[in-house]
Order: sequence, then C-alpha cells, then structure tokens
Amino acid sequence: MVNIYQNILSAKKVRRKLLAVLIDPEKIDLKNIPSFFEKVHQSITTHIFVGGSTDDNNQTENVVTAIKKATHLPVILFPGDVSQISKKADGILFLSLLSGRNPEYLIEQQVKAAPILNNSTLEILPTGYILIDGETATATQRVSNTKPIAQENSELILNTALAGQFSGKKLIYLEAGSGATKVVCQEIIKEVSDNLSIPLIVGGGIRSKKQLKNAFNSGADLVVIGTAFENDETFFEDLKK
Repeated sequence: MVNIYQNILSAKKVRRKLLAVLIDPEKIDLKNIPSFFEKVHQSITTHIFVGGSTDDNNQTENVVTAIKKATHLPVILFPGDVSQISKKADGILFLSLLSGRNPEYLIEQQVKAAPILNNSTLEILPTGYILIDGETATATQRVSNTKPIAQENSELILNTALAGQFSGKKLIYLEAGSGATKVVCQEIIKEVSDNLSIPLIVGGGIRSKKQLKNAFNSGADLVVIGTAFENDETFFEDLKK
C-alpha cells in the first residue's frame, strides 16, 4: 500500500485534486457494495472514507471487509468513536474535534484508541476536525455535544485551523456536516487554504459537480462526498474519469 499521507502531499504539490467517497456503515447494504464500486471505479474517486457519527449495529468491520474485496483504492476510517476502528482498513483519520471544547472528542477518545492503533498496521493521519455551521443540525453536534462555528466567524475558523496545524496535525478537515443545506463557503475555504501549509479536506452538503468544482477552485485539496451518493448513485455519472 502506498503511503497515504505522502500521496496526498504529492497531489497537493502538483495541484492534483482528490475526491473521497464517504460510506456510512449504517446506510449501506453489504450486498450492494460490489455494484456500488463498479460505479466508483468509473469516477474520479481517489479515496474511500468509512465511518459515521454512530454505528449502533457494529457494522464497520463488515463494511470495511466487503469494501476491501471490492476495491484497491485506499480505505480510510473516519470514526465517530473508538468502537469504529477496524484493523482491516488501510488508514485512519485520527480526529480531534477542534471546533468544540468537549474533552471526550479532543483527547479522551484518542487515548482509548491509542493501544488499538499501536497494535495495528493502520496508517495514522492526525487530523484537526472543524465543524462549520451548514444550517442543519448534524449527528456530530448531537453526539459530541458541541456547536459548529458560524460561517460568518471566518477569523475563528482560520485561527482554529492554524492552531491545529501548529499543534502538529497533518490534515485540517472543514466539515459542514452530513446533509448540510449550506456548504462551507468558497471564501472560508480560500482563506484557510491560503494560510495553511498542510493539506485541506472539505466536506458536507456537496451535491453537485459545480459545488465540487467550487471547493477545489477555492483551495480544497481533498473533497468528501457522502449524502449525494447515498441519495442518488447516478451522481457518479457527473464525475466520470
């Protein structure tokens, strides 16, 4: 497996944009994974993220196993908590919810995950996770008991991203939340991107090729799309290679 982070850095250096499909274990039927990935492989998708705010049925391991059989794309965990770690994935976003002040998601879940990750071959990607107000109450807000940062408060968003970089995060993730009705605006993406030296991930509410292009043009190095594919797999038609 190619080093995931080095691949992202190399892409950033030559301004090659990356696209991740986010698969929520609670929202996909295992038997549909092979046909789903036939569409994925015809698109510009470069990475697969697996995770959600919750996984009440403990399906993460089964979903990761099925995905690994269906694709050679890197499979990266995007876990809501320590219970969603699967050693069968290729890597993990080691998330700290920097926009909130709940210690459970700033450090306590990370401490619980440490012994598991120390005995795995997962590539660990320290990620500063910043929840941005997408005008929709999200599961992340409910589970983490934190509030998103208002898009009008661009200074706080930028300073939070910089604090993440200065504290050693390798990635910054601006997230409007699953099902967001308002995506992270282009001005915020550009301001954060212009001031960071590490790769920037953007996700939440992106449902069209135009919104995807806007995020890329504003400075996102990797864009994450989930709900658009969950609601309409024909969206892959707009993203063919």
